[in-house]
Amino acid sequence: MRTSDDIGCSPADRDVLRRLGGQLAAVAALPVHAGKAKLWRRLNDLEPVRPMVWMTEVPWHEMDVDGELTLQCAGRWARGIEQWLRRELYAWRHLPGDRVVSGYLPSPLAIHDSGFGIDRCEDVLRTDDANRIVSHRYKPQIVEPADVEKIRPPEVIHDEAATQREYEARREVFDGVLPVRKVGVQGVWCAPWDQLVEWWGPEQALMDLVMRPEMVHAAMSRLTDAWLARLDQWETLGLLTLNLDNTRVGSGAYGYTSELPAEGFDTNRPRATDMWGGSTAQIFSSVSPEMHGEFALQYERQWLERWGLSYYGCCEPLDQKMHILREVPNLRKISMSPWVDPARGAAEIRDEYVYSCKPNPAILAEDHWRPEQARKQLRDVLEAARGCRIEVIMKDISTVRYEPQRLWQWAQLAMELAEEFAP
Repeated sequence: MRTSDDIGCSPADRDVLRRLGGQLAAVAALPVHAGKAKLWRRLNDLEPVRPMVWMTEVPWHEMDVDGELTLQCAGRWARGIEQWLRRELYAWRHLPGDRVVSGYLPSPLAIHDSGFGIDRCEDVLRTDDANRIVSHRYKPQIVEPADVEKIRPPEVIHDEAATQREYEARREVFDGVLPVRKVGVQGVWCAPWDQLVEWWGPEQALMDLVMRPEMVHAAMSRLTDAWLARLDQWETLGLLTLNLDNTRVGSGAYGYTSELPAEGFDTNRPRATDMWGGSTAQIFSSVSPEMHGEFALQYERQWLERWGLSYYGCCEPLDQKMHILREVPNLRKISMSPWVDPARGAAEIRDEYVYSCKPNPAILAEDHWRPEQARKQLRDVLEAARGCRIEVIMKDISTVRYEPQRLWQWAQLAMELAEEFAP
C-alpha cells in the first residue's frame, strides 16, 4: 500500500510531467478523435462501418527509439505517471490506427481487495529478462475436493482518504495543463478458468472435466459466487466507472456505444447494467461446445448477464461454438482468434455481433519482417469476413525482435486495408 510520503515530486520532475501533459492535451484536442469515437460507436451499435484498427499489449521494452520512452524523472511516483504519458504519446505518433486519445489524466481509486483465498504458486522461465512474457509451471493447490473450500469471496475496501491524496497530488502537478479525473473499476475482465488452471494445473483441470466433474462444478460454482460477491461490493461502494469510451472492453477494443448507460443511470454511482462486461475460457480451446457450455458458459453467463453489454472470448477459437454463445442475451462482441476458420466465424456472426478479429502476432516475431505476408494474412481474413462488423486488434505481441518499425508498418498497412474494405 502506498503511503502519503510516496506521493509528490521535485520541481524538476514536475517540469517534465507538465511538459508531457501539455503535449498529451494538445494531441487529445485534435478533432480527429471525435470522428474516430463516432466510428467506434457505430461499430459497437452494429451499424455498417469500415473495419476499425487498434493495437495493444505492446512489448514496450523493445519499442524505444531516440529516447522517446526513456524516463527522465527521478522520483518513483513521478516516474509511474511519466511512463504512462510517454507511452500514450508514443502510441499516438507511431501506432495511431483508430486510437482515441483521452484529454485527461486518470487518478485511480485506492481499492484494496483480499483476493479469492488462493495465491498463484509457480515457477517461471524467462528468455528475455526485460520481457514480461514468461513461461509458467503452476504448483497445484486444488488437489482434493476439500481444497475447493479454499476459494472464498474477496473483501473489497475503498481507502477514500488515499484516493483523495492521490487525486489532489496529480491535480497540483497538472493544474492548468491537463485535467485529472478519478477512475475506478472500468476494464472488468472475469476469466474464472484462467484462475482455476493456475490453482489446479492445466492438465489435471482438463482431465477432471471427465474424471471428477462434480469437483469441477463445485469449484466453478464457488468461484462464480466469489466474483459476483466482488461485483456486488463494487456497486455498493460506488467503485465502478463507465467504460463507454476509449476503455478497452474484454480482450477487444473500445466500448463506445449509444445503447448504454441503462435506464435509471446515476452519474455518481454507475451500475454493472450501465457498462460492458466480459469473460473467457481460454483453456477450453479444444473442449467440445457441449462441455464448454456445461463447465464454463453456464457459470460465466451469471456474470455476463449482470452487465449492459458483454464481450466473450480471447485466444480460444469460437467459430464452432456460436450456438452456445447465442444463449447469452446481451452478448455484443465475440473474439475471433488466429485459430478460427474466418469464413466459418463470419458465417456464424454475420452482422449480429462484432467480429473481433485477432491477427496472429507471430508475423512480428519472425527472423525477418515480411510486411507483404502480414498484409496478405489480414486481407484474407477481411475478405472472408466481408459484411461483418469488424474490429482488428493486434495484441499478445511478445516481441518485435527489437525492431519497433515492424509494428509501425503493420499499423499503417492495417489502416490501408481497413479503408479498402469500407462498405
